[in-house]
Amino acid sequence: MQVVRWDDSAYRFAAEKLQKVELFASERFFLDIYCLEPGQTQKPHTHADSDKVYLVLQGRGSFSVGNETRKLGPGEATFAPAGQLHGIANDSPDRVVVLTLMTPPPV
Repeated sequence: MQVVRWDDSAYRFAAEKLQKVELFASERFFLDIYCLEPGQTQKPHTHADSDKVYLVLQGRGSFSVGNETRKLGPGEATFAPAGQLHGIANDSPDRVVVLTLMTPPPV
């Protein structure tokens, strides 16, 4: 059985780009933590056959899905269905940490 510790020791930040920390992965899904410094983004993109969920653990950022963008904070989540443009912008002065689930993983 694989076990991960659920605290900020799993978070990893870097000045050059957002960091993705893999927690669990299989051929059917992945569960990652995305860590964004102020000013960092995940550029809007799509996955033709994969759904994605973003759950904010720390900080506040702007989340885009389709034509809509909203500020989300801790405990708030959004869903990006397959084929929908989606992305994240940390437009705050604080770090943002997001639990990210995708199924199936993109190829």
